[in-house]
Amino acid sequence: MKRAGPDGAYFDCGPGPNGGTRPLIVICKLVRLLWEPRSDMKRDLCRAAAIAVSLLCFIPAAGARWRGIGPAALQASSTSETQIRALKVTILSTMLVGEATGIGEWGFSALVEADAHRILVDTGAHPETVLQNARDLNVDLSGVQEVILTHNHGDHVGGLLILRHEMMKRNPAALSVVHVAKGIFYSRPSVQGESNPMIAIRKEYEATGGRFIEHSDGADIFPGAWLTGPVPRKYPERNWSVSGKVQTPEGLVEDTIPEDQSLVLDTTQGLVVLTGCGHAGIVNILTYSTTRFPGHDVDAVIGGLHLFPATNEQLDWTGEEFRKFKVANLLGAHCTGIEAVYRLRQRAGLTRRTAVVGTVGATFTLDKGIVTGALAQ
Repeated sequence: MKRAGPDGAYFDCGPGPNGGTRPLIVICKLVRLLWEPRSDMKRDLCRAAAIAVSLLCFIPAAGARWRGIGPAALQASSTSETQIRALKVTILSTMLVGEATGIGEWGFSALVEADAHRILVDTGAHPETVLQNARDLNVDLSGVQEVILTHNHGDHVGGLLILRHEMMKRNPAALSVVHVAKGIFYSRPSVQGESNPMIAIRKEYEATGGRFIEHSDGADIFPGAWLTGPVPRKYPERNWSVSGKVQTPEGLVEDTIPEDQSLVLDTTQGLVVLTGCGHAGIVNILTYSTTRFPGHDVDAVIGGLHLFPATNEQLDWTGEEFRKFKVANLLGAHCTGIEAVYRLRQRAGLTRRTAVVGTVGATFTLDKGIVTGALAQ
């Protein structure tokens, strides 16, 4: 039932859901009782009281009724609608070649093709490695506009400039946007001088018309793709070998590669996590990823994990954590380490088919899983 209130406004005072009384009936009664002729001052005070009581009664009730469409529900709905349905990851730079095609190097690069989106993760070490491997594998990078650089090390950023110069000959927008995390441009002083290649690369890259997007937190960069930005380090994994210093706003401190970031893809089969070196620690990365995508299993971990110098105890612990995250596939490339892949395979309960050493040209898709060269099978 609707009843007229002051100034001709109507209030719904009828029965509520499940036979209950709607919260606004309280407001209606208050308004009728208080809206009686009296002095102006009293009337104003009564109006104020009615408004205050209205808010106290209505907001909690409304909040309870609207909980189903609150932020959590909206996120769940959005996540379901934007999940990636078709995915292909192709390794363009790593140590091994699984077949005669391609050039191996101490570096990492991978092309991600997710639904209608294509993005390059890292650019290898030597200037022309990724360029040549892409040609050998018939991978056209001229239509790729965005790049992710996981951190500042030369074996991940070395190919950026030549790739930009070569691809922009065919498409000025090719590789014109680079996503980086806060800290990648911090100075790394050493006895030989500046050891951070990104400082010089930045100037030359921007001179081509390219631009950097610096992330201080996690960010959705296209539907179903979340870039972690700097990763909180809950566990002391210390997955780095460099013993240098970095000049931060707080001063000169140990270089823990604070800008290390990963790409997390929310697919219909679970999360697919791409790392460059995983200097933040793969368990820290997975832990942080599941705060963005709670309740999602991990379908694949792809890239470098910097576990080649890890002890057996560290590898066993990591493998057990993989079990908890229900990691279904591991394509361990670059600095993961060959022995490390085998030990993780054993501890995580994976198989020769689902835990493989990454090679140039190796791919991962949602329908076929890992496909790699004969050498790594």
